[in-house]
Amino acid sequence: MGLRIYVFKRIIFTFVLIFFVLTVNFIIFELMPANPMEVFASAKVFTNVEEQKKVAQMFGLDQPPHIRYVIYITNMLTGKFGVSFQHKKEVSALITIRLLNTLTLVGLSTLFSIVLGVALGVLTAWKRGTLYDDASVVLSLITYSLPSFWLGMLMILIFSRYLGWFPSAGIVPADWSVHWPTNPFYELYERIRYMFLPVLTLTLFQYGGFLLLTRATMTESLTEDYILTARAKGLKERTVLFKHALKNASLPLITNVALSFGFMLSGAIITEQVFTYPGLGYWLWQAIGYADYPVLQAMFFVIALCVIIANLISDLLYGVIDPRIRYG
Repeated sequence: MGLRIYVFKRIIFTFVLIFFVLTVNFIIFELMPANPMEVFASAKVFTNVEEQKKVAQMFGLDQPPHIRYVIYITNMLTGKFGVSFQHKKEVSALITIRLLNTLTLVGLSTLFSIVLGVALGVLTAWKRGTLYDDASVVLSLITYSLPSFWLGMLMILIFSRYLGWFPSAGIVPADWSVHWPTNPFYELYERIRYMFLPVLTLTLFQYGGFLLLTRATMTESLTEDYILTARAKGLKERTVLFKHALKNASLPLITNVALSFGFMLSGAIITEQVFTYPGLGYWLWQAIGYADYPVLQAMFFVIALCVIIANLISDLLYGVIDPRIRYG
């Protein structure tokens, strides 16, 4: 089987998997015990039967399951995602507002954690058995094992409450809703200040996993014969580590990186909650409390779609990174 046939089959399988995920996503929320109409009643959205009928009609809750399924599939595939129970607005418009915030926060923290974890993992594997190796492994295990909300609160306690260097919540100063700054450099400076603590929290929480995985794969790779040959040729140790050993040890890393970016759109639910950061994760947390099914369905589908696409890309990258892999 050649590369083209393999790619074609993987794409077909991806479309089948997406349809399966959509169906399971619909069934899960159909079986959920919370009734949206009861949620509306507790929130005093309607006061009589006529109001209840209007609300049910507006959200399609008066339709039988098979009709709702068709509407749901249509909304998911067209990117409309339906109307939010809580905000009474199109879910797609609400996602757009928060998407950039989450992409910036989780994207930066994931990128920093990958670079930091892989670089330190290579160095740790090179110095295996030394005090530096032991200290790096212990520190990475500590940060990787600690709850992210505890790390976040610790960052707030040290850098916000005691030192007063960075704000503890939000994404911009509260008074910007009235007077938006005209100086773009000042705006960038303030955004960096507000984003520093949540990015630092997520970076510390994630980098340990990349360090430990890199160390494990590099330790095995450094014992191979081609590494001894490269060193015998007089190549620089940096070239041996990063060009030869890391390249051949990178397949598990590619999968891990792909999954990290695949889950990026889910947002950092706990961290965004701790810092009151207006991203998709914080929005998802609010939707759970309100039983906002259209929002939850849209978010779960987007998360699953990102993971599926990330896995597809990682599978295709295997053959590019490792020439030993053949598709036929």
